[in-house]
Amino acid sequence: MSGIDELAAAVRDVEDFPKPGIIFKDITPVLGDADLFAKSLELLGETAGGQKIDKVVGIDARGFIFAAGVAQNLQAGFVPVRKEGKLPWTTRKMAYTLEYGENVVEIHEDAVLPGEKVLLVDDLLATGGTAAAAVRLLRALDADVVAASFLIELEFLKGREKLGELPIHSLLKY
Repeated sequence: MSGIDELAAAVRDVEDFPKPGIIFKDITPVLGDADLFAKSLELLGETAGGQKIDKVVGIDARGFIFAAGVAQNLQAGFVPVRKEGKLPWTTRKMAYTLEYGENVVEIHEDAVLPGEKVLLVDDLLATGGTAAAAVRLLRALDADVVAASFLIELEFLKGREKLGELPIHSLLKY
């Protein structure tokens, strides 16, 4: 069985979570298996296409788990993009719309230097709002965002459309 097949077999469907009618893709079995977790980090790192990456950016909160490991593997720095009010220093903010309302993500204004090559990593691409806001933040800092990579993509939600021409890599697609 290939690494992708092993990852897919480990993702657990949880029906009616967090609300009725939703089928939640539970990644905790991947995280709990050292070999699968390492394989997921390796495969996500390969999405950089051999480019030298300066920073791997992870989105709050499960994205931190994957992005930090990918950063270590790529010998790059790790940068968190967090929900508003969670970072202790001077930040840049970006709002994005949700189905019912708005949310805001932040990054430290000195987290990425102009021209640095950045790989954005998260566990899930769903509607794409958070990832698109993170990309806009990075571009506002003049980062060279080379790709966005996800463990899982829920294709039916068309989140990649919000990311424009940015190369997008998803290990598992549903």
